[in-house]
Amino acid sequence: MHRGNTMGHRLTQIATRTGDEGTTGLGNNQRVSKNSLRVHAMGDVDELNSHIGLLLCEKMPEDVRHLLVEVQHQLFNLGGELSIPGFELLKAEAVLILDQALETYNVQLPKLEEFILPAGNRAAAQAHICRTVARRAERAAVALGNEEALNDAPRQYLNRISDLMFVLSRVLNRMDGGTDVYWKSERMNSKG
Repeated sequence: MHRGNTMGHRLTQIATRTGDEGTTGLGNNQRVSKNSLRVHAMGDVDELNSHIGLLLCEKMPEDVRHLLVEVQHQLFNLGGELSIPGFELLKAEAVLILDQALETYNVQLPKLEEFILPAGNRAAAQAHICRTVARRAERAAVALGNEEALNDAPRQYLNRISDLMFVLSRVLNRMDGGTDVYWKSERMNSKG
């Protein structure tokens, strides 16, 4: 069965040595510095996707697992969009799916009365790592958008992922009867 090539260029060789001088090729064959804002954004999105892959190694509800796999695919789209200036791969509908997921999972959780620590079980802690990497990726996308034309969806999607990862950390901490790990503020303790 022959499949059409859906992407214009597939990697056939990994060690090309073309980056030895500190540049890398974008999806449009343009060479840019590996320290460019675009490459930083691409790298942060790739790192986020890798951390989500690690999170998926943990025990979790199947609906959460399916959502995170979909997020990985959308992050790959986002990375592809970042690698080709002026191109659109990530659609606004992807942001709406995260909005719906946020609403679905957040309504199941008790109201927060204090700050929580990025802790708990290993799955929740990994979700917090994903949250912080998503925030960094969002900052990189904003910096890139300040210098070059960038669609709204990548920035919005990264913003929603960080919110979603915070909510999912709370969901994952509740597996097997766990709960959030609250910050013990000196100021709050002195009021009691």
